[in-house]
Amino acid sequence: MAFSIETQTVPIEIDTHGVMRIAGTRVTLDTVVAAFEQGATAEEIAQQYTSLDLADVYSVIGFYLRWRGEILDYLVQRQQQAQVIRKQNEHRFDPHGIRDRLLARLSE
Repeated sequence: MAFSIETQTVPIEIDTHGVMRIAGTRVTLDTVVAAFEQGATAEEIAQQYTSLDLADVYSVIGFYLRWRGEILDYLVQRQQQAQVIRKQNEHRFDPHGIRDRLLARLSE
């Protein structure tokens, strides 16, 4: 029996905003890595995110383990970007007194 081994690419795509997502899904690399680091198995991750294929989850976890330093740098950068965006949004949309504003709008 002849057996052929193919080289496969890691199923990760980078969107227009520079966010790494599992190919063909909206699930981010951040999400899979966070679940894995919290102790979830590949099976549990695939079960929780039904758009993910189990083989792709294993591939992504392997990619993360092989390139851990680079991926952690990417994740830190994403967290910093999220903080900047959060501060911009809080500046644009002051969260203080929002309950009172919503209740006032409701009573109008």
